[in-house]
Amino acid sequence: MNPTPRIAIVHGPLRVEERLLFAAFDARGIPVDRIDDRTIVLNPDSSPPNWRYDAVLARGVAQQRTFHTVTMLEALGVPTINASSTLEACNDKLRTSALLARAGIPQPRLQVAFTPESALVAIEEVGYPVVLKPAIGSWGRLLAKLNDREAAEAVLEHKQTLGSFHHGTFYIQEYIEKNGRDIRAFVIGDETIAAIYRSSCHWITNTARGGQASNCPVTPEIAEICARASRAVGGGILAVDLFEHPERGLLVNEVNATMEFRNSIDTTGVDIPGRIVDYVVATARETSRRTLEPVAGRA
Repeated sequence: MNPTPRIAIVHGPLRVEERLLFAAFDARGIPVDRIDDRTIVLNPDSSPPNWRYDAVLARGVAQQRTFHTVTMLEALGVPTINASSTLEACNDKLRTSALLARAGIPQPRLQVAFTPESALVAIEEVGYPVVLKPAIGSWGRLLAKLNDREAAEAVLEHKQTLGSFHHGTFYIQEYIEKNGRDIRAFVIGDETIAAIYRSSCHWITNTARGGQASNCPVTPEIAEICARASRAVGGGILAVDLFEHPERGLLVNEVNATMEFRNSIDTTGVDIPGRIVDYVVATARETSRRTLEPVAGRA
């Protein structure tokens, strides 16, 4: 009989998603430790007994804190979901785009520059309108759609004056006319378990910014490009954002490694927290099995 896996969720301020995950663990009779990332202290040189887990699910709200927590846990030999390499790839849009390009996955045209002068040249090479994004950010914040040179010059000047790390790299993306909607697909491992359309009158369709969710059937095309995108960034539990281009087909816009899903459960009819918990438990049981296997050659 398999022993009960040792699992923890590291979280920040509790959202609806974390409460749903706790409930899904309870429904399966799987105990899970709840660890608030605002209270922990980690030492990379020793692994205290309370960190001896078969899997830790990282659900922090703050990107940097979650990435650093996972990095420290991995140094202690603790298996994490998602891995630090996946978090690093997804938290930085430039790294995501580079990995997608290396894997030959279609995405909107991209230019990257590091000064306002070179950024203006890059913007005009892409052609108006363009979208200017921070390489590191979430929830559709600090995005700008630039319709002409005057707007581009003004925003570039503002970013230079603000001067924080958010504004040091100019991530310039081709504007895709998406006719009021894009697609968010939920991927666990290589499987796309569900997808939604995010619709809005505004060009930013994030549900955090008022976009409305409706069910999107998972077609073979969606499943295939999402599996490729998942593999490109290291896999795990991900949300892949897609644009529908009338000529080029599906394009990967972004990949999110700490996804929210509260608006997508009833919309899709898929038990997303339950599927996440099943994946975490399976991963933890595999870790436990490997730990208990006898060393080759030992009686």
